[in-house]
Amino acid sequence: MKAVQVEPSEVRALFWSFSYFFCLLCSYYIIRPMRDEMGILGGVENLQWLFTGTLLVMTAAIPLFGWVSSRFPRRQFLPYVYFFFIFLLLIFYWLMNSQHSSVVLARTFFIWASVFNLFIVSVFWSFMTDIYSNSQAKRLFSFIAAGGTIGALTGPSLTALLVQSIGNKNLLLISALFLFAAVICIKQLSTWSDSNASETPSEKSTELISGGIWAGFTLVLRSPYLLGICLLMLLFTTLATFLYFMQAQIIRDAFIDSEQRTAIFASIDLAVNALTLILQLFLTSRLIKWFGLAAVLAVIPVLLAIGFALLSISPVLTIFLFVQVIRRAGNYAVMRPAREMLYVVLNREQKYKAKNFIDTVVYRAGDAISAWVYTAMRSLGLGLSGIALVAVPLALFWAWIAFRLGRQQLVISSKK
Repeated sequence: MKAVQVEPSEVRALFWSFSYFFCLLCSYYIIRPMRDEMGILGGVENLQWLFTGTLLVMTAAIPLFGWVSSRFPRRQFLPYVYFFFIFLLLIFYWLMNSQHSSVVLARTFFIWASVFNLFIVSVFWSFMTDIYSNSQAKRLFSFIAAGGTIGALTGPSLTALLVQSIGNKNLLLISALFLFAAVICIKQLSTWSDSNASETPSEKSTELISGGIWAGFTLVLRSPYLLGICLLMLLFTTLATFLYFMQAQIIRDAFIDSEQRTAIFASIDLAVNALTLILQLFLTSRLIKWFGLAAVLAVIPVLLAIGFALLSISPVLTIFLFVQVIRRAGNYAVMRPAREMLYVVLNREQKYKAKNFIDTVVYRAGDAISAWVYTAMRSLGLGLSGIALVAVPLALFWAWIAFRLGRQQLVISSKK
């Protein structure tokens, strides 16, 4: 365990955190290829509407999350969030069994899965930043993230292996089982957190998070630091959306069969997550130790700027897939753990409510806005090369914002 830089008192928590993220991303990545396929069934030309619908649903869900987190202690409301999504998984399973596939169901599932993804992962990282200190986060977050990556490898592997024999709908039950296992991990981590906190268990686990249902929004408006993270998120989602739209068009044109497209999406996820795991285990924590948080936050945007520059010169399938894999693996292995460290220095209300608002509403707002921008550029006759060229300065601006936020995190941490 020395390679992980874990203290003896942290081993139990590290195991359950690792397992928690494994179960969570395994659950999601079982159905992620289904979501991408449903996006195609709903019409590639309508993807901007699906992104807009996701934003509207996410915006409606945020007040509900704020209400629940203000009225129930952490030990209770975290499982409530996951049980709610388990219930919805079972509803979709019933719908897919009771009627033939329809465009409406495909679009509904796409929107729901997009909300599901952001909420469950945002709540996970809120929990991690709550129970671990800043010094612990720098040592442990990359290893915890590797647990999620192994889950993200297992999920699409199960999908690619089983989808053509059991069909899409039966994968929903397997996804629900892994989500239930995540709830067990939450209970174990809550117990550990209580026993290792300076507060008494009653103060730590039963404390309510203050603020109204829109507290996350108001917290963001009052903090230049949080507004900076919002801008970081908007730039990230804009460039990711551009690449996602390109991918949908290419895969739609290359493959006809629905199950085959689902399997192809699963294979792409498998390649991305295999590279992510290698980076997390052997590189991420060392990068932060060697170069600091600010430089690590900026490295992926700089690499993506280079990738878009290559696409602007030669927008061929091989280069596109290379850029997409590097972008996603770099985000999961390097950018995401580093980005979560930005929240460790904040108070509990900011960690749950402001962070959840940024990770969900701001994230999907960026998706929706950039989807319409992409559609507008295409309607104006801009091809892949032109869109890639537009993305280059955006990626460089993203790198600058990321570097400045990393410096600010260090300043805030030093004052605590």
